[in-house]
Amino acid sequence: VRSSAASDVYKRQVSTQSTGLQLVRTNLFSTNLINVSKIHWSDRPGNIIDQIYAFDEKQTLVSSKQVEFEDYTPSPGWVEHSPDVLFSTVVHCIQDSFQNTNISPSQLLSIGITNQRETTIVWDSETGKPLHNAIVWLDSRTQSTCETLCSKLRSTSGNPEAVKDHFRSRTGLPIATYFSALKLKWLYDNVPQVRDAINNHTCRIGTVDSWLIYKLSGDLKVHVTDVTNASRTMLMNIHSLQWDPTIIEELDLPVDAVLAGLPQIKSSSEIYTTIQNESLPNFKGVPISGCLGDQQAALIGQRCLSAGLAKNTYGTGCFLLMNTGEKLVHSNHGLLSTVAFRLGPNAPTYYALEGSIAIAGRAVQWLRDNLGLIKSAREIDDLAKQVENTGGVYFVPAFSGLFAPHWRADARGVLVGLTQYTTKEHIALATLQAAAFQTREVLEAMEQDSSVKVQKLLVDGGMTASPTLLQFQSDILNIPVFRPSNSETTALGAALAAGLASGFYSLESLTSGGDHQGSAYSPLKLSSDDREHLFSGWKDAIQRSFGLAK
Repeated sequence: VRSSAASDVYKRQVSTQSTGLQLVRTNLFSTNLINVSKIHWSDRPGNIIDQIYAFDEKQTLVSSKQVEFEDYTPSPGWVEHSPDVLFSTVVHCIQDSFQNTNISPSQLLSIGITNQRETTIVWDSETGKPLHNAIVWLDSRTQSTCETLCSKLRSTSGNPEAVKDHFRSRTGLPIATYFSALKLKWLYDNVPQVRDAINNHTCRIGTVDSWLIYKLSGDLKVHVTDVTNASRTMLMNIHSLQWDPTIIEELDLPVDAVLAGLPQIKSSSEIYTTIQNESLPNFKGVPISGCLGDQQAALIGQRCLSAGLAKNTYGTGCFLLMNTGEKLVHSNHGLLSTVAFRLGPNAPTYYALEGSIAIAGRAVQWLRDNLGLIKSAREIDDLAKQVENTGGVYFVPAFSGLFAPHWRADARGVLVGLTQYTTKEHIALATLQAAAFQTREVLEAMEQDSSVKVQKLLVDGGMTASPTLLQFQSDILNIPVFRPSNSETTALGAALAAGLASGFYSLESLTSGGDHQGSAYSPLKLSSDDREHLFSGWKDAIQRSFGLAK
């Protein structure tokens, strides 16, 4: 029997003003192996690593390899990627996945894609050439665009204080630099080539997933996205799961022209098209059958498939998602309402609450690259565990503002409570604890919005290599924290979605599976009084970060 397998092309970007992170994973299902290509931070600032992973049928990692390339930061706060470099890297990954193995391209049954969300790409529908570099999700150039829009809405609103939530009832999202709609608005207003193409109905508008599918489909020029990626644009109505022309109109964009350029919205698990690109002659005809935003893919990879289950990914930022089932829960506490997944065109839509934290692991990189306190990110745990506590030090790493639950673009980083006694060990511990404190803020907001008490937090991402962080996370939340033995949960989630569409996996196998061989952390070290005292100090430090960006 010819097994299914997915190729997950995963692109996730996390970056700041001077460096960028991009992940592209390519999962290839064969009779015995799933290969995964991933692009992520190198130890050299500004460089990105493309790693290829191979999983066997039990989802066990059996091999990996890597390659590097660079990104672009043309101005402070701007982060861009070349769409052509992105695609050529994916082609390279797919081709290299079969080098020095006993796997033949003829064994490949299907491909799945998971990608960084919100990153916006525009290209010419006739030539297929990009009209501008991709604007990455963390890029902050649209701050003035947000302010202008809010000012316009404030002048016509009956509740001027609520303008940032003007689109929330329709999209689940606040007005913020984070989302694709404002990036598209900036491109239309500032790049004549893009404006002309949109007005002439020759512009294709998409996120990383739609760009990759378009390019992989070759002359078929298939232009689609899935509901999870579409739900992060601030252009999709989260109830109808279709593009909302009223939002486009309120953004002062040409409605018909933009609608003509946007991709068709599909489920997260179905056959969208086949590979037809001339760069991959040995792979022609292979179906592309899975597509998910990176954090939703991790939700599936962690088997958070029913309401009340939550996972947190600790990367350069933190992304905490709670599955709310088929019920859309609107947040009153600074969270995002988003689509979790729709595993088939006729399957029900599952929703999630999400708290996005801008800076987590990036603060560790800052200690390394800017302050020189450590030589590699891995050293922070050894440094932090040399002290019992932070000596009253709190570090709020609001380098470019705060995301959930505060949404304060005027916040900046602060280091609070320094004394002559403070050492680099205290600062290292405070850096790890900052990720845990921010996670508690988001989780408490989730529980208030959903009226569901989270019983256990599933975790993944690079920072989870720190036992000091995970133990403190469990202590400050007062619930168990579980890290799976397979840290590649995002790649696994995309593989499961693609495999489901191609028949390799059944829905029952998705719900009954899971990694039970990981590391569990239970609350051990903090009394209730100590826990609340520490968290009170954190909330005071957060307040001190507000209003520092004038």
